[in-house]
Amino acid sequence: MTEARPDTAASASLWERDTELAAITEAIEELCVDQASPGRVLVFRGEAGIGKTALLTEARRIAKERGCTAWYARGGETVTSVPFNVVRQLLQPALLELMDGETRDYLGDWYDIAGPALGLAEPGETPADPQHVCDGLVAAVGRLVRRTWPLVLLIDDAHWADQETLHWLSALTGRLAEMCVLVVVARRPGEATGEQARYLQEIAAVAGPVTKISALTPDATAGLTRTTVGEHADDAFCREVWAVTAGNPYETVELLAKVKDSQLDPVEDSAAELRALNKTARGHGLVARLEKLGVEATRFAWAAAILHTGITVEIVARLAGLPMSTARECAELLTQARILTPPDPANRQPDDGDLVFVHPLIATAVYDSILPSVRTAFHGVAATVVTESGRGPAAASRHLIEVLPDGESELVEQLRAAATEHLAVGAPEAARRCLERALQEPPRPDVRVRVLYELGCATLLTAPAKTVEYLRSALAEPGLDNAERVNAVFRLSQALVHNDQLGEAVRTVDAEASRLEPGPARMRLQAARYMWEGIHAGEEVSPTHSQELAELAATCTGRDNSERALLILRGFDAMARGENAEVVVEHCDRALVNGRLAPGLGWTDDEWGMELLLMLTTAYAYADRLDRAESLCTEALRTYESAGWSGGHLALAHAYVALAHRRRGRLREAEDSLRKSLVFAERVGRGLPLFWTSTCNLIDVLLARGHVQEAWEIADKNGFVPPYPSPIVLPDPRSVRGRLLLAVGRAEEGINELEAAEKAADARGHHNTLLVPWGGDLARALANEDPRRAVEIAGIVRRRAERYGTDTAIGEALRVEAALATGKQAANLYAKAVTYLEASPSAYEHAAARVEYGIAVRSATELKRGLTLAESCGADGLAEQAREALVALG
Repeated sequence: MTEARPDTAASASLWERDTELAAITEAIEELCVDQASPGRVLVFRGEAGIGKTALLTEARRIAKERGCTAWYARGGETVTSVPFNVVRQLLQPALLELMDGETRDYLGDWYDIAGPALGLAEPGETPADPQHVCDGLVAAVGRLVRRTWPLVLLIDDAHWADQETLHWLSALTGRLAEMCVLVVVARRPGEATGEQARYLQEIAAVAGPVTKISALTPDATAGLTRTTVGEHADDAFCREVWAVTAGNPYETVELLAKVKDSQLDPVEDSAAELRALNKTARGHGLVARLEKLGVEATRFAWAAAILHTGITVEIVARLAGLPMSTARECAELLTQARILTPPDPANRQPDDGDLVFVHPLIATAVYDSILPSVRTAFHGVAATVVTESGRGPAAASRHLIEVLPDGESELVEQLRAAATEHLAVGAPEAARRCLERALQEPPRPDVRVRVLYELGCATLLTAPAKTVEYLRSALAEPGLDNAERVNAVFRLSQALVHNDQLGEAVRTVDAEASRLEPGPARMRLQAARYMWEGIHAGEEVSPTHSQELAELAATCTGRDNSERALLILRGFDAMARGENAEVVVEHCDRALVNGRLAPGLGWTDDEWGMELLLMLTTAYAYADRLDRAESLCTEALRTYESAGWSGGHLALAHAYVALAHRRRGRLREAEDSLRKSLVFAERVGRGLPLFWTSTCNLIDVLLARGHVQEAWEIADKNGFVPPYPSPIVLPDPRSVRGRLLLAVGRAEEGINELEAAEKAADARGHHNTLLVPWGGDLARALANEDPRRAVEIAGIVRRRAERYGTDTAIGEALRVEAALATGKQAANLYAKAVTYLEASPSAYEHAAARVEYGIAVRSATELKRGLTLAESCGADGLAEQAREALVALG
């Protein structure tokens, strides 16, 4: 097929782009077919000047031609540190078109979360969770799609997009199956690093094959040359244009413009002059060309490069110290020299101002040409200009960071204020950059310690190792009051735990607690020590952990949250160790206030974190107090959804709602909740403890339902194999994997896994037969090959269950013994198991006991009761077993 030639040189970047434009057109046409269709992402990659912007501009034209709404945004090399810069360019204009009340109504519950990040609402006073903000921005797009379908989002120079935008874009492209939107991304290869590079890789993975944009061929370059300078351009001249520019469309257009300006005859004899002309398009050649325009024009260009966005003649004049008349002349000169140009109406952004650079390559060359000392002086003036415009310290912070340190206390306070604003909109990395720059100023000693503390708080969610460094430094210096010190130590211990330094975390809180007088502060640190030990399965746990915790909790009445925390920890520890369930419930009940969580100890309070409340929920769930457990986890889910929280918090909330369903025997509901949990957990990160929790519980539920093959596929897909994570996963993953291996017929491996579960549980003193259920499955698996050991294990399970004392634990232990017995003994044991489990809240276990009892005594009545129970639970495998037994009875 012959390529259609563009009419003018301005469309040079669309020469030889039939394949790319066909892909874009096809994607747009698919988008327009049905609003219920899944979305798509296209990624185009190419070197600087290869024509990415022109391709996206044409994509926007095609989209509008077919009735689509198309929004465009671009990254910038000097504004990569500005959080949410690119996503604001994309979404803010459409939302600003709505009336104030409409915007709030339109975004609904997400307004207070996504609004500040989009610059539509004032940020709150407390830090926002970056994941919550990201999810809020994804939800905002989902609502905009329903309003403006068909919608096309175009992101140019994505390699220079800020980290927060790329986090959002990665999350959005990962959910395109749920919303009908086309995302088109253009980027250079190799420019991004760190988190930005990781997010771009995730986006490319969703897109599938990334389209690489190629340079122009010699034939296309010749066609473009003749279109620009005249048909009389000879072959040798055209060939040299291609050789000089390597087929780069931007360089080709710039070179041909200079050929016209210099009135160079496009023939072979002139070809030798092309290389010298081409050098003035970028780098040192561009700088030399700029200097020839004069000192004022050079300062104007420098000031424009410092601003990068919002380039107006008035602001540049202030920044460059030029009279307005001179500034206007400079703007005209730079426009004529093709260094600056008015914004393209098709791609104009709200903050573009009067002028933009003709190409990012020019902006980079101009910025790099400014002497470092002059550049920092410019940034200092720019920060003042931005601040005086009323845009706030966060907007000025990108300039403040570039100013040379000079011990200015005012600058330190501006950077601290900017960090607070960044944290409030969910941009902790931007906050960290501000505070680290504040340290370099340096601040006064009494302020320095607080900057270090603020840095530790800012990096807690994103960089545990940095948090440890900063908080240790803060604690080593004078200036923190007692409450701040306790908070710093508690956060330091959290960071150490997240950094896999459990032993150091325990030593840290112990050391600080030992210097405090008895009281709530000391008790809070003591509770932190037992909490970290309680939720981690490492070998560093103190052998006297439970005894010391019991002695400390015995002094607590529940008069403050530190005491309540210790009571919860004691209840959880008693449950895990298999002490009497009444002891468990007594301690947990005393931690509540009128049956509810105390103020300051709620699901969204950050003084203790959600781990403590999950331990409380677990203790109730395995102590047969499912009323309390269900109330707590339902409250957690409702609270997080109302607050717009998602990510890890919502993943765990759904998982614990599923735990209540599982213990009640509502297996279908448990499976539904766990599948929701896995969706949220996967967004946070595969392989993390919460992902293990969701996976482990889903496999347990699928096995209970009798869906063995599906459970195996989930385990294989989600990597449910050793090594197991350091934080405790409930129920015990070794026990669940052992049961899974037995169910798929890999008996030897299953037995080995269950024996490993036994050793690990004994090492920690975890003897709760429901929480760590290795015993029942191992006894049944050994029944034929080692009956003596099987009976011994069943006896251990029975004794531990009777010590624990719940109807579920005793009933399950009797089922194990009955499975190993025969004749009347088996029938009697099954009958007792049925009696206990009927009195328990555990409907699935009751159904299993009924079916097994019916088979043992050949009773159609018992089998039918068991079948009815199994069907109501969603236990398909058990129901089929009951039906087969009924058929066998005739």
